[in-house]
Amino acid sequence: MTATAPPHDDAAPTPAPYIVFGYGSLIFRPPPHVIHETPGFLKGYVRRFAQKSHDHRGTPEHPGRVVTLVHQEDWAAFSAADAFPHEDVVWGVAFTIDPAHARAVRDELGIRAQDGYTPERVDVYNHAPDGTERVAVSRAECYVGRSDNPSFIGAEPLDALARTIWAAVGPSGRNKDYLYNLAAAVRALAPEAYDSHLFALEVRASVLSCACGAWVCSCTTWFVWTGGQARLRELDRAATVEMIAEA
Repeated sequence: MTATAPPHDDAAPTPAPYIVFGYGSLIFRPPPHVIHETPGFLKGYVRRFAQKSHDHRGTPEHPGRVVTLVHQEDWAAFSAADAFPHEDVVWGVAFTIDPAHARAVRDELGIRAQDGYTPERVDVYNHAPDGTERVAVSRAECYVGRSDNPSFIGAEPLDALARTIWAAVGPSGRNKDYLYNLAAAVRALAPEAYDSHLFALEVRASVLSCACGAWVCSCTTWFVWTGGQARLRELDRAATVEMIAEA
């Protein structure tokens, strides 16, 4: 009797989709070949301008500052100069990439993130129709500037940090434009989001621009922020007056 081979499926297994979570420039400069976007937020992280940028928003001689994610429990070691160590929520977008272009997009993002960033896996949350939190995307890839990478600088006084961002320029453009674009994108993405670190830097950099006559910008923004930004509005009113006096 001749044995019969069991039937088998010749179809190749479907690869897992490539999903990358953007919390910085990817929000306003998305990767190519996106087929789906899922807005959401992270738990257990803070977003901080704690990473030097030598190749995009600054130079090796005058590095700019860009955002990275830091685990909340780790940030305590660096937060002495940070006025808002525990209140922020990291909103961003999970981008699903066309599988036909996943490898090329991954390579491109690796180049964008080459100055000290490492890929990690994160769960992305959003709200169900009944308002409860849920995991919207499980184990999305995310580029993080860990505290042991040479470009990580940690916490800096907000006024000094704003001045660095305001002045720095790199191959990808002005560092302050990165800040303004990110703040506007986060505000549009989740109007209820509270990112006091980001919005406080936006106010300080805007005041520097107006005080120096370089750009007539939204330095009165704090008068129209509502909800979660109400506390920031009150905190920055005195600070901005002081900065104008010093400029």
